[in-house]
Amino acid sequence: MKYSIVYSSRTGNTKLLAEHLKSSLPDDSVIYFGKPSAEAAEADLIFLGFWTDKGCCDETVTDFLTLLSSKKIFLFGTAGFGQSDAYFEQILSRVREQIPKSCQVTGTFMCQGKMPDSVRKRYEAMMSQEPEKARQLIANFDQALTHPDKEDLAHLNQKIRDFI
Repeated sequence: MKYSIVYSSRTGNTKLLAEHLKSSLPDDSVIYFGKPSAEAAEADLIFLGFWTDKGCCDETVTDFLTLLSSKKIFLFGTAGFGQSDAYFEQILSRVREQIPKSCQVTGTFMCQGKMPDSVRKRYEAMMSQEPEKARQLIANFDQALTHPDKEDLAHLNQKIRDFI
């Protein structure tokens, strides 16, 4: 089965996952690796990576999904907030709503990803107005700094083992 690895990455987290997939999957079956492109849509199976934007995939991925018909899709993504499978499932559910009905989601993977320093500065600015909320957001930001990590990549490997 020919496959494509397609990803959109704002801070490099989803790109790291995509590169890990590329090194883990059979090289002789890949027809495309990179940012969303019509060329990628020619594959039977599409590993589709996204960064979380307002609780869903980013607009680049949403636009790419309109090109797909009768494809198998493995979704993978990153979100600044993490450590909650329920939160990740909400994101994945919203992304699934964007996928054409003729396509089949064959697997999913989500993990936390580090955020830019500008986000931490925004949280710090909240300290005078909402100190408890700001402390929680800063704690999450600090937790995210190491992600995706080796454990996240190992979990991704477990999720794709049926495709290797």
